[in-house]
Amino acid sequence: MCLQALLACGVLGGLLAAAALLPVVGSVGITTNSVARTLTDLPPSPHENPLPQRTVLLDRNGKQFAQFYTENRQIVPLRKVAPIMSQAIVAIEDSRFYEHAGLDIKGTLRALVTNAQAGGVRQGGSSLTQQLVKNILVENAQTSAERAQARAPSLKRKIIELRYALAMEKKYSKAEILERYLNIAYFGAGAFGIEAAAQRFFSVPAARLSLQQAATLAGAVRTPYATDPSLDRQRRTRLRERRDIVLDRMAQVGYITQARADTTKKNPLRLRLKPEPGGCAESAYPYFCIYVHKELLNNPVFGNTRAERERRLAKGGAVLRTTVDPIAQRAAQRAISSRVGAKDTEVAAEAMIEPGTGRIRAMAASKKYGRNPGNTNNGSRTTYNLPADMAHGGGQGFQAGSTFKVFTLATALSRGWRFDQGYMTPGSFVPDSGYVDCRGHKVNDPNTEIFNAGGEGSGGPYSLSTGTWKSVNIFYMMLEQRVGLCRVVRTAKALGIVRADGKPLHEVPTFTLGANEMDPVTVAGAFAAFGARGRYCRPMAISDIVERNGRRIQVPPSCDQAIDRGVADAVNHILTGVFTKGTMTGQGIDREAAGKTGTNNGYTSAWFAGYTPDLAAAVSLGDIRGSYRHPLRDVEIGGEYYGEVQGASLPGPIWVSSMSAALRDVPPSSFHHPDMGRFGGGHTPGLEKDEKDKKAEEAGRRAGERHTVERGLYRRQRIFLRERQNRRYREWRRWMDDRW
Repeated sequence: MCLQALLACGVLGGLLAAAALLPVVGSVGITTNSVARTLTDLPPSPHENPLPQRTVLLDRNGKQFAQFYTENRQIVPLRKVAPIMSQAIVAIEDSRFYEHAGLDIKGTLRALVTNAQAGGVRQGGSSLTQQLVKNILVENAQTSAERAQARAPSLKRKIIELRYALAMEKKYSKAEILERYLNIAYFGAGAFGIEAAAQRFFSVPAARLSLQQAATLAGAVRTPYATDPSLDRQRRTRLRERRDIVLDRMAQVGYITQARADTTKKNPLRLRLKPEPGGCAESAYPYFCIYVHKELLNNPVFGNTRAERERRLAKGGAVLRTTVDPIAQRAAQRAISSRVGAKDTEVAAEAMIEPGTGRIRAMAASKKYGRNPGNTNNGSRTTYNLPADMAHGGGQGFQAGSTFKVFTLATALSRGWRFDQGYMTPGSFVPDSGYVDCRGHKVNDPNTEIFNAGGEGSGGPYSLSTGTWKSVNIFYMMLEQRVGLCRVVRTAKALGIVRADGKPLHEVPTFTLGANEMDPVTVAGAFAAFGARGRYCRPMAISDIVERNGRRIQVPPSCDQAIDRGVADAVNHILTGVFTKGTMTGQGIDREAAGKTGTNNGYTSAWFAGYTPDLAAAVSLGDIRGSYRHPLRDVEIGGEYYGEVQGASLPGPIWVSSMSAALRDVPPSSFHHPDMGRFGGGHTPGLEKDEKDKKAEEAGRRAGERHTVERGLYRRQRIFLRERQNRRYREWRRWMDDRW
């Protein structure tokens, strides 16, 4: 509506007359001429920054599992708001909304007289358009002082609002103004905008609001804090009173009959308050949620600077489809929870990653996410993202142990070593020479003596295959020395290995024994590369983003051919033997798989990392109070007693259970057969086979079925002995409790 029309309707004339009749107005600096200039020299409509909305996280199937927000809001078009809601808000807040041009002359004159006589603002009278302007100015405020100014109860602020309101009426239609108002208004209980309010108060979308629900929400807008139904019964009573006022007003202006208003007022509020948790603590997948949140803040892909990424996350409005697989996530969580208790000080964590893409399919841990009462470390909760590194909310991690031997193995194969090539190893080993880091510095350690897991005197002839299957420490220390420490470090780095705390890798002789602290996501990502024939992909948690404007951005995998395909095939060939001839014998899954156990010196931590061509996973176990001060010896975990925890005794079974369940509906894939002309054969002194040995070996293969049966009996015997040991331990504990 133009200014000429305003004058014709008497709006400007009415205000000028009111200003002339009220000497008090002049006393606060408002004159007839200034009022005229105010209403004829209009500014552009206020700049509208994008309203903060929720950032929603979806799993790989499109189901929501978390959301972030500074303001719980979901913008909807007016066509997705029940018409009765529009009528209710217009009736109570601005019944002449469709008749004026941004200024309700009757209401404004009434408020002007009252406020002028009182010497300040004592009564409202703002139109819906003016209220919209106020909300926009508050949202645009960058500081608390600017927000206070936007809310200040002064005539100056009211005049500013009026000018902007008139400008907005020239720019937008009534429907557009009403839509903007309904999306910006605060309704209480943490709900901004009509869609969030409908969901929060009644657990329905705005399109399905009934009369009594619409009247309730319309009544809440005027005093959202005083009528917040989530706080107490007294505020619910006030909310009901406001609802009844709205219903009467709707009858007065003709939207409903008085009989219908009276009937509706007899009904209770019938609230169905729906929790709208923000953040990760209440998410179904909290550790994965934390990883995504940290990735959004730290990864330059989502903004050039951290400040830009923080603003983007705070404003929200995006829908993120993530890579988490509910089946794999459930499998990992169940496998861990069935073996490690939430209140145990020992914590287990697992990450699952898809080879060839780096997509993280699961992140699980034995403890729930959140703060413990009293902020202790030995409760059932933790605020550390246990499966991840520090950059993604995790802690310092645990030493990775013998899982790191795989990098020395890959380096040796790339240098021309063969499966049966090896040497005689002593019963102990001192790394006093031959170790040089990647800066060219000698890092020999003559004060350290290395033993095999069996202790001193357990040396002997080992090949690349047998040394891996039996996880022989001295064999791998000597192999690292022969192929070069720096080459091994470079192989690990090419496969994404970085310390959990973000510090440089410790390039020391015991690098191959896992002296560096790691996290399951990083280790799983490295092992996944072998399943993808040497193609390393950076672990990723977000597959695509739909921005608030509807634009879809796909996030492609970030991959490189880290090692030669043939070398990866050879590594896979050897590591499959870990399940059939090595430390995990008898604990395989129902398909071809490869892996490596990891048990640290002094049993400070234990690991298992393994993979198929379809999925890789890494499981870590250690004491959350500190792995060096609290080693995994003589411990009770998940109600079971362990004299000592090795990679095959607890992390291995967790891996087997989780992978079996995660891959249950996935057709099995096989590794590529290695190039035997390149890697087959070799020579290990002390392992030469004469004709008699070969015949004996052939006879042993023919008796494989019988051997399998015997091994099964042996396993059952071991289980029986362990159960008896656990029973005796529990009886001893009960006796001690009774005694003391």
